[in-house]
Amino acid sequence: MDVLSSKQDSGWRNKRGEASLSDVHRSINISSSGSRWRRLAAFAGPGYLVAVGYMDPGNWATSLAGGSKFGYALLAVALLSNLMAIVLQSLCARLAIASGRDLAQACRDAFPKWVSIPLWALAEIAIIATDIAEVIGTAIGLNLIFGIPLELGVLITALDVFIILYLQKMGFRWVEAFIITLLGVIAVCFAIQIFLADPQWGGVIRGFFPTTEIVTNPQMLYLALGILGATVMPHNLYLHSGIVQTRNYGHTLPEKKEALTFATIDSTVALCFALLINASILILAAAAFNSTGRTEVAELGEAHSLLAPLLGLAIAPTLFGIALLCCGLNSTVTATLAGQIVMEGFLKMKLQPWIRRLITRGIAIIPAAFVTIWYGDAGTAELLILTQVVLSLQLSFAVFPLVMFTASKAKMGELVAPIWLSGLAWLIAVVIAGLNVKLLVDFVSG
Repeated sequence: MDVLSSKQDSGWRNKRGEASLSDVHRSINISSSGSRWRRLAAFAGPGYLVAVGYMDPGNWATSLAGGSKFGYALLAVALLSNLMAIVLQSLCARLAIASGRDLAQACRDAFPKWVSIPLWALAEIAIIATDIAEVIGTAIGLNLIFGIPLELGVLITALDVFIILYLQKMGFRWVEAFIITLLGVIAVCFAIQIFLADPQWGGVIRGFFPTTEIVTNPQMLYLALGILGATVMPHNLYLHSGIVQTRNYGHTLPEKKEALTFATIDSTVALCFALLINASILILAAAAFNSTGRTEVAELGEAHSLLAPLLGLAIAPTLFGIALLCCGLNSTVTATLAGQIVMEGFLKMKLQPWIRRLITRGIAIIPAAFVTIWYGDAGTAELLILTQVVLSLQLSFAVFPLVMFTASKAKMGELVAPIWLSGLAWLIAVVIAGLNVKLLVDFVSG
């Protein structure tokens, strides 16, 4: 271990153990002799895996509801949520590069077991909640494109484990290429749909500027909280701090500083792309539904069925289904990796990816299958909302440790977050906690 790492380890209760995702740890070389642009390109990838978590079916549901009910007004909330996410994900990269730990390992090494074990349990619950949303989203996508019944689609989603196995055997760059390709497909689908919907671009631009109505209108505030609660995903914080370490960026301070710069650029650009997708969903809902008087569209299946008559082209709902299916497949890959990082980091327990995937997906399929069989489309919409509430409740248990670690000079050494960044991060953590508590209270009170 280098001297810099030894000094940083002195700030932790326990010494650093085996790296997360050890089979791909530092497996992607960064050429020291190449140009700066080439080194930057070598870091491109992890941010896009993280971006996937910001456009899952839960985001779709809240964005559809917000766009159909209030037009473009909630675009400002989507923008604010994304800015918060950019700050938090940059801290994940900082933690990983400075300490050599992912967030799960950092929690295990910094806290006693009576703290770290409950944090592990909460992280697992968050991943299962995320997986339920993916199961539902993928099943709805299969239903919309191929007409496969939801009940059967839920069971088919268990087969996605073979995608994970195949990609991980080929190497981590192939995992990233798969994700980026599907993101490209999603972007093309929404670009075509928005072109067909022909939104009022003046209204779109005004929508990115917040208004007091967002706070004074209770219904608008509730949807705004839902968008915020569905945007920052707890499993993404664990995921990013693990996969950044797939890059072999060197051990000296200058090399680590450059790695942090490149990793931050990667995640920031990728999250701007995620904002583009989420804003596209809201803009599409506003242009296709709100402008025609359909202000109560919130279910994915309902949105799909209304697109063809409103946009005038039969291809529109198909594109919607393809984009949703791609989102489900993408989230499958990232949730598996996050699950591995959480289990290995907190418990030092290694499982084969396919075993880990089958366990998590098996747990997720049970409630998803029950709801689709007994309650149908309406039930799946309610279950999607419930998963977002679960994620909201768990989020602060990942955000606060992250902000605390990256603000500690003893733990981070020379790469400790600047005071202004730590102050901004603490503000974001408190705001997210307060808003998510309100969202939870509103949910419980009906």
